[in-house]
Amino acid sequence: MTTRNAGNFTFTGWHMLGVIGLFFGTIISVNFYMAYQAVHSWSGLVVENTYVASQQFNAKVNEAKQLNASGMTNVLTVTPSKIEILITDAMGQPVFADEVFAIFKRPVGDHQDFRETLQPLGRGFYAVERTVQGGHWIVDISALKDGSRILHHSQRIAVMGEAR
Repeated sequence: MTTRNAGNFTFTGWHMLGVIGLFFGTIISVNFYMAYQAVHSWSGLVVENTYVASQQFNAKVNEAKQLNASGMTNVLTVTPSKIEILITDAMGQPVFADEVFAIFKRPVGDHQDFRETLQPLGRGFYAVERTVQGGHWIVDISALKDGSRILHHSQRIAVMGEAR
């Protein structure tokens, strides 16, 4: 039986320096990549001023209770080229508002957010032609009558199509 000679390889200090360099180089490279992604993505900002938001909280809760008790409902339809809303009261009758608008926000990031005012089409229908990119959106719908909000509704939707 013959034995193979593993060779005369000697692990030297230069080899160890290479191993340490590769190890820490990998860690440092990953850290730089993660820092770059953190700086160039969503800031995490939810409100500009938390103190002001906390002061307005109770008023917003009371308004939400009143709007919920009114029984108004809406049906939102979003296609890649059009936004439509049907607003009805508690009896299913169409609601006529002075202004209806929708604010589209991405769940993460704000560089694609937009606001659209919808035009009345009659019988509680409101619409606007607008290209809506595919992907997930949070839509805040508001309707105003005589300067007061009569409807506020938020919902998360998915628009089918290519997200950009």
